[in-house]
Amino acid sequence: MTESPSELPRRGGDPPRDPRQPADFDPVSLGRHLLRAIRVGALGTLDAASGFPITTLTSVATDLDGAPILLVSALSHHTKNLKVDSRCSLLLSEGGRGDPLAHPRLTLTAEARLTDDPVIRRRFLARHPKAKLYVDFPDFAFYRLEPIRMMLNGGFARAFDGDARHILSPIADRAAYAGLEESAVAHLNDDHADALALYARVLCKMPDGAWSATGLDPHGLDLALNDRTARIAFDPPVEDASHLRKGLMQLADMAREAERNRTGAEKGAASN
Repeated sequence: MTESPSELPRRGGDPPRDPRQPADFDPVSLGRHLLRAIRVGALGTLDAASGFPITTLTSVATDLDGAPILLVSALSHHTKNLKVDSRCSLLLSEGGRGDPLAHPRLTLTAEARLTDDPVIRRRFLARHPKAKLYVDFPDFAFYRLEPIRMMLNGGFARAFDGDARHILSPIADRAAYAGLEESAVAHLNDDHADALALYARVLCKMPDGAWSATGLDPHGLDLALNDRTARIAFDPPVEDASHLRKGLMQLADMAREAERNRTGAEKGAASN
C-alpha cells in the first residue's frame, strides 16, 4: 500500500488499512519494531564527488522518539557525503534463516543532522557499549536522522509506503522523559534483573540469560544480551512513571502466568 499525500498524518497516527492485505498485517507495529530492534543498518548517501549513491554498513540506535542515531568517523565516506548533502536512506533488515527476501525490512529516507546531545550519546552507548572505546576520538561525532518516508516490506502482500511519522513516538517534554528513562533503566538493571530475563525468555521467546535494559521509550522497552536484542512493546504507550510501573507489573504477571501454564502443560504431557 502506498499512502497518498492527502492521507499524511499531522502527527503520528495509524494509516488507513488496505483491504487487500492480510487482516493481521500491522505496518505501524512491524515498522516500529524494526526501527527500534535492529542494531546495524545499510546507510545510503550521495557521493560528494560523483553524485552516485553509495551504501555502507553502520551501527544504529534510536533517539527517544525513534529517530535513528549514528556514531560516525569524519574519515568515512558516508560522513564526508553527509557534510555536503544531508539526504540519506537507512535500510534495517531483521534477517534470519532461508530466503533473505522473505524476512521483514524497513527503509527510511531522512535528513542527517549533526548533534552533541548527551541523551543521544547515552542511548547510543547503552545499545553499543563497545563504542565507548572510540566515542571520544576527535574524528567521531553523532548524527540524528530525521525520518521523512518509510518503505516497509513485511513479506508477500505485506507492504506499506508512507509517512515515517507513523512509527515515531512523539514526546511532549523531552527533558522530562529522558530523566524518566535514565532512572527507570538504571532501576531495572540494578533491582529487577530477574524480571528482565523473564520478559526476554517468555514474552520475546529469547534464550535465558543475564538480559539488561538498554533503553525506554513511550512504545517499548529495549533489552540486550551480548549481541542479541529484544523488545517489549507497550500498549497503550507509557507517558509517565506511574504508567510505566503499572505496565511493567502487568507484563511481569502475564509472563509468569504464561510460564506457569507452559510448565503445567509440559508436566501433564510427561505424565501421560
